[in-house]
Amino acid sequence: MTLSKPEFRQRVRVLAESQWREPAVVLFLDDVRPTFEVPGRRTDGTVKGTRLVLRFFWNILRGTVGGVVSAVLSIMGGGVANMFERPGKVTGPEHAQALGLVDAARSAKSPWLVYSPSHLAVVDSGHTFYDPADSPPPTVLWHAAAPDAPLHSPAKQRLTWPDGSVFEYHLSHTEIDFRKKSERH
Repeated sequence: MTLSKPEFRQRVRVLAESQWREPAVVLFLDDVRPTFEVPGRRTDGTVKGTRLVLRFFWNILRGTVGGVVSAVLSIMGGGVANMFERPGKVTGPEHAQALGLVDAARSAKSPWLVYSPSHLAVVDSGHTFYDPADSPPPTVLWHAAAPDAPLHSPAKQRLTWPDGSVFEYHLSHTEIDFRKKSERH
């Protein structure tokens, strides 16, 4: 889990509010690696039928190392550990509308979900280990405005598109608390 610095949140908020001319809520998504249930995608989100040789060797390495690590963590932690667990979920038809947002968030170094009454965006603030004053400005990777924006249910951490595709995202407890405080104001 990566901790976000408040300065990065403020920079993302300033970017969104200056472009949208309305208050925005800014949530740090951290590590976006949901399970995919979309035709044409593997469960890890990669496109089926591409990089087959690389995928073969990666699966061998991941299965061997991940299995050992899961076993060690299970024994040491006193419960069942799973290195392959993926927080969040993407469902929908082939070429689902949700894939644009999710692929953008997965490619970000530090993804932020930013929303307002009429806008929704994924913004990348770059590496969070930099001093915010020395880092490049945040970049909008994906954006939608009403009426084309997906239906957002912040309390359920769920985005739903007109084609029926859904992205259920995961937030840390800190971000959930921040969302609740932001929505009260």
